[in-house]
Amino acid sequence: MDTKHCAVDGWVDAIPAPGPGRTATFDLTVRPADADTLPEDAPDTVISCTSAAAPIVHELLHAIQPGDLLRVTGTLLQPLVPGEPARLTVDVLEVLDTALIPVLGEMVLDRYADYIVVFDGDHDQVPVFTANGRWVGLADNADAIATLIDIDERVHGGDA
Repeated sequence: MDTKHCAVDGWVDAIPAPGPGRTATFDLTVRPADADTLPEDAPDTVISCTSAAAPIVHELLHAIQPGDLLRVTGTLLQPLVPGEPARLTVDVLEVLDTALIPVLGEMVLDRYADYIVVFDGDHDQVPVFTANGRWVGLADNADAIATLIDIDERVHGGDA
């Protein structure tokens, strides 16, 4: 396996999710430095990131939102199979820019690992279910989703 210690700048595409144990996972979308010279339909690179460092996990699960620009530093592991995303174990996280706060005007479903949440622009509360349809609870607001999921994983042993 080919590993490399590096720093990467990129955007978060979806809300980071709790991972196994006390980790957090997220995908980082990276544009090449010479993106202006590439064809318009050239694909971005997606790096699958994980961290077990408690301060980084807390930041990811409670503060990072889709569209945030991050600089992550850690150990990059190249995929064994071509076409799979590279994996980065994050040791250092720096927020370079934050995304605008989205304003919901309709109902939106989103997935947090093995959990489904329902955002409704008319309500602050967010219903949370497992991907299998089991009721988890009602988060008071979007910021409380990660806490509700964490509690559910502790009670049910991490099996959604």
